[in-house]
Amino acid sequence: MATLSYASDLGLGQPMAHCMRQTVVALRLAGLAGASGQELEATYYLGLMMNVYCHADAAEQARWFGDDISMKSDTFDLLDMSTARMVAFMLRRIGSHGSGVARAKRLAAFPVTGMKQVLSFATTHCALGSQFAEQIGLDEAVCVAIRQGYEQWDGKGYPSHLRGEEICLPARLVQLAGPVEVVARRRGVEAAVAVARRHRGTQFDPAVVDLFCSRAPELLDGLDRASDWDAVLGTEPQLARRVGGADLDQVLEAMADLVDMKSPCLAGHSRGVANLASAAARVAGYPDDDVAVLRRAGLIHDLGRLGVSNAIWDKPGPVTEAESERVRLHPYLTDRMLARVGALEASRQIAARHHERLDGSGYPRGLTAAALTPPDRLLAAADVYHAMTEPRPHRAPLDPGQASRELRAEVTGGRLDSEAAEAVLAAAGHRVPARRTWPGGLTTREVEVLGLLARGHSTRDIAKALVVTPKTAANHIEHIYTKLGISSRAAATLYATQHGLMGAFASAKP
Repeated sequence: MATLSYASDLGLGQPMAHCMRQTVVALRLAGLAGASGQELEATYYLGLMMNVYCHADAAEQARWFGDDISMKSDTFDLLDMSTARMVAFMLRRIGSHGSGVARAKRLAAFPVTGMKQVLSFATTHCALGSQFAEQIGLDEAVCVAIRQGYEQWDGKGYPSHLRGEEICLPARLVQLAGPVEVVARRRGVEAAVAVARRHRGTQFDPAVVDLFCSRAPELLDGLDRASDWDAVLGTEPQLARRVGGADLDQVLEAMADLVDMKSPCLAGHSRGVANLASAAARVAGYPDDDVAVLRRAGLIHDLGRLGVSNAIWDKPGPVTEAESERVRLHPYLTDRMLARVGALEASRQIAARHHERLDGSGYPRGLTAAALTPPDRLLAAADVYHAMTEPRPHRAPLDPGQASRELRAEVTGGRLDSEAAEAVLAAAGHRVPARRTWPGGLTTREVEVLGLLARGHSTRDIAKALVVTPKTAANHIEHIYTKLGISSRAAATLYATQHGLMGAFASAKP
């Protein structure tokens, strides 16, 4: 969870340890407020996890506002703005990118469809975050706190418009702790106190605000030391949930699914790479323990993607040199996020090298053949092949024959290892047969629609691809949402990923 808090930091455009710092502030407030043991536990995990799905609709965020990460970073400044300045801020962001025609269309469409979509983001984040907490075995009180993380004292929050003490204490504590941590770090304690008072009784619980303002210097003192990795883990009230073996794999699968929500093009990517790499390792004769290490490396290899804006990942044309440099950082970010998780040391090292190449042309460190182990080379080949079978903003997915030729061309060019590539291709030739029955009672056509929806296609795009009317496509989407009990593209993407409906190798057995 501490590692995922780093992912949230990156997605929010904050320095690593922001979520840890807000957790410390919230726990200090909880102690002063006389919170129970269960409330302390929920406060701890909400502090780390409140924004863990803030990237789930990053594609939509980037479509409206450009750089989704800088947008979320700038939203902390809204706490000091009047309504008129907030509106001006939103309009500037909407009109900040794309051609003149595209800007005009967005500005015209936002009051009609954009605002409704933006307001739905909080509902999606709460629902998926709570589902994730339940999936990895956290207490129900934690799940409740996550569901209420975006409520407001005055009843104007989301998703349920809860008011006052209908909102649980952990949610009320973290709702204040996050913004005041950012403001205090940027502008000092007095500014944080002013922001808290400005929103007393509207966004924030008056009692919690009064408690914070009366002890602000103390509550914000020494956060750098108190939010150190070991210090934060040491403040966890119970540490009742420890995982290993198959349970650890389940948690890593959930983390992989979370990361792949970053872009519709990535749905199922991490699971698919993990399954393909582990199958290739068996083809190559790896021992079972090494296969497990490699599969875990596949599940975590793209964590650092969360630190790069969707304005880059979803760009349909060539990236600039500056954008390319940001892309080249993502394996390094993966490495740093996992650096303190000793149980994943071997998998982390492999994951951090999945973009390195034998001839030194890879990134982030430009390693050469002498430094790359057989597992490094195998994961790199599996990632390249799997990515080629997926759609990207600048191209359609390659068919298996094309992908095979491209992979061997990388070998010929001296970038990928020949033995690793052949093991991957051998594994890719033994796919699980197509299923005749589908999860959730979906029909084959609904699975097709779900796949297109998860990739970010609009209703009109889906209708065109399947040669049906937009109304028919809309009916299919409505039926899918009803059958699966969901209400957003992000939730549909997560369901498709978790049930092996996305990614060429997502259905393969570990």
